[in-house]
Amino acid sequence: MPASPKSSRLGAYHAKRRTDGTSEPMGAATPAPSVGDRLFVVQKHAARRLHYDLRLEMDGVLMSWAVPRGFSTDPAEKRMAVQVEDHPVEYADYEGVIPDGNYGAGPSIMWDRGRWVALEPPEEGFLKGKLLFELHGYKLRGVWTLVRTKRARQTEPGKEWLLIKHRDAWAHPEPSGFPEESIVSGLLVEELSQAR
Repeated sequence: MPASPKSSRLGAYHAKRRTDGTSEPMGAATPAPSVGDRLFVVQKHAARRLHYDLRLEMDGVLMSWAVPRGFSTDPAEKRMAVQVEDHPVEYADYEGVIPDGNYGAGPSIMWDRGRWVALEPPEEGFLKGKLLFELHGYKLRGVWTLVRTKRARQTEPGKEWLLIKHRDAWAHPEPSGFPEESIVSGLLVEELSQAR
């Protein structure tokens, strides 16, 4: 976990955004702790580069990783996941177009959403650089691991992780071809700008 207190967990998020320039949620000044089931959301985001944003609710915020190549159900395939700033929990409902001139400008669809279950204590796992969890979403299911890379431990603590699918009933060595439409609007990310 980042060492900052809850009241400043969203400081980096707020510093990158103008409240009058984007429809993105700003979140509470002091995030409320997570209670009960924890949310996860994946947004497919066509910013400067197309990528997927994996967000896990933890400690009152959505801890976030950008996954450039998306998700693989093949346990032998490791996908880079770059940790980015924490997002407000309200971001789990966000689908929209971030206007030009704003940080992350471009369309973002809600690609998947559901609940996640920590299979090991998540705070302890985060500090050690390994999060083991199960996803219960519309598209993503089963057990996954986020592992902080050795390079990240030496240079930029926390930034670079690997996302790996575990061998379970949801694993498949062949490309599975997830549906690419939003689970909310049914639109592709390329269609969202035109629809709005």
